[in-house]
Amino acid sequence: QVQLVESGEGLVQPGDSLRLSCAASGRTLNRYAMAWFRQAPGKEREFVAATSWSGRRTYYSNSVKGRFTISTDTAENTIYLQMNSLKPEDTAVYYCATALGTSDYYSGYYRSTEVYDYWGQGTQVTVSS
Repeated sequence: QVQLVESGEGLVQPGDSLRLSCAASGRTLNRYAMAWFRQAPGKEREFVAATSWSGRRTYYSNSVKGRFTISTDTAENTIYLQMNSLKPEDTAVYYCATALGTSDYYSGYYRSTEVYDYWGQGTQVTVSS
């Protein structure tokens, strides 16, 4: 059974930084990809960032590109989301997820929630002055 456990929730002010972590267990991850999604109240879950397990391939939504960085620590089976220059519109519950890293995945399906087979429980990020 795969388990994904997020941590790093927080209440920060606009312009601040925050780092989220997602610890993975129960799967050999070298053929898999990992991603972060977020869901704000009343909105659909949206793609934030994705990475191959090696970290060689990374993808970002336009809304976070240049501010957020996704990374992996393969020794610790953990992925991170470094969030800088946070804005109030970044307020959401953030989820990590895992999917098989196929060619279709890397061609663009990483944006779809449907390709992910395991999800974490979510961690709250609130950006407010």
